[in-house]
Amino acid sequence: MSEETTDSTRDGSGKRRRPIEIVIAEKNPLLMSSLIKLFAGDDRFALVGTTPDGERFLSSIDRVSFDVGIIGWEMPYLDGRGVLQALHGRADMPRLIVYTGSSNPDIPRVAMALGAAGFCSKSDPPAQLLETVAAVADGRMMFPFVDVSQLASDPFIGLTPREKELLAALAGGLTNAQIAAQLDISLNTVKFHLKNLYDKLGVSNRAQAVAHYLKGRDGR
Repeated sequence: MSEETTDSTRDGSGKRRRPIEIVIAEKNPLLMSSLIKLFAGDDRFALVGTTPDGERFLSSIDRVSFDVGIIGWEMPYLDGRGVLQALHGRADMPRLIVYTGSSNPDIPRVAMALGAAGFCSKSDPPAQLLETVAAVADGRMMFPFVDVSQLASDPFIGLTPREKELLAALAGGLTNAQIAAQLDISLNTVKFHLKNLYDKLGVSNRAQAVAHYLKGRDGR
């Protein structure tokens, strides 16, 4: 979706013509039940789907049209980072809000770098989540303070934990076969991860990836 709400969603006075359609991905069934009641009690919103994990959330995007997705950060099968990475750069995607109970202060920054439109902590009052969804649906970015200078300076922010492991192994001088043995994965899997790693770093070979790693580490 674009940064501004399209005209088809508003009438001449600027009021929204239809509810904000949302899908929630939340692994905790008790919290999910509470969220369903929370959104049902506010006529600004229409809950069109729920899912307990990231993989099924991705599937819902291909089946259901909606405005805002609310995703956890720690989810089964595919976590919040994985969802954002899978959708990064795709056109006509719903705007995404990361909703988590994690106390990791880096999550808002990482979520923003990966394309999320908002962040809300589970420790915030429920009304904060409602207002975050409404603001994001209207094209705004909703985050706690984020040092945006760090978004460009961290070259590894878009890497998965596995890709970071491989990058460190490369810097340690390990061969593909040694990496496969160390990580207990197949040689083909190593090659697959390395291709993705090179693409994300914008490099074409092992030496360039290691140089990128050393430069980024020294710059931190």
